[in-house]
Amino acid sequence: MHAIDAIYTEFPYYGSPRITPALHRQGIPVNHKRVERLMQLMGIQALFPRPKTSQPNLAHPTYPYLLHGLIICRPNQVWGTDITYVRANGQWFYLVAILDWYARYVMSWRLSRSLSVGFCVETLEAALAIGIPEIHNSDQGSQFTSAEYLAVLRRHPEIRISMDGRGRCFDNIFTERLWRTVKYEEVYLHDYRSYAEAECSLRKYFHAYNHERLHSALNYQTPAEVYFGNKNFPEIVKVEIPSMLSTMTV
Repeated sequence: MHAIDAIYTEFPYYGSPRITPALHRQGIPVNHKRVERLMQLMGIQALFPRPKTSQPNLAHPTYPYLLHGLIICRPNQVWGTDITYVRANGQWFYLVAILDWYARYVMSWRLSRSLSVGFCVETLEAALAIGIPEIHNSDQGSQFTSAEYLAVLRRHPEIRISMDGRGRCFDNIFTERLWRTVKYEEVYLHDYRSYAEAECSLRKYFHAYNHERLHSALNYQTPAEVYFGNKNFPEIVKVEIPSMLSTMTV
């Protein structure tokens, strides 16, 4: 599963017919049916990078997507959130983060042993202790459409709630690219032996990501410098879904 996850993170448009020969190139002898079965267990499929983390609940309310053609020109204009999975000692844990799309600043994050709503709510409350977004964007996963999560957002009437279209993997593209960065720069470089070790290592990584890692998309400044008001970053980011996929970096 780890090798499949690595290939899929790099090429989210790969289905099992392409992942199978990619595994063969790495010297992993496996047949197409086994790859397909493992991908089903992981809940992933081509052009729909939403593992079990984003199963919708049809009884929950949803909101329209508000970001088409939006010019993002300041911190706290748009926040995006998403959940991915992290492997440690043969187990899968769940990682959620809230990202400021302008500054690429990770407002908050949490690692959880389960897909409970609670860890997403805690992450949102921690982010709101730092700033208040104009727009909060998520997918239609049941965690983000739950009454508990939406209640926190509704405490702030100035926040507009936006949700990706069903099956539209590029609507939350900044956060998707964050996961790719986190996995290649942190997760795939470590063989976590426990939940506690994964959480500790991720804590160090996210601190470095926010305060030390220079981003080419930020004119080689850190997300913290841009989010907290460094005046040397005059550029703006134009959100064009999905055409910006080939040029946007995190």
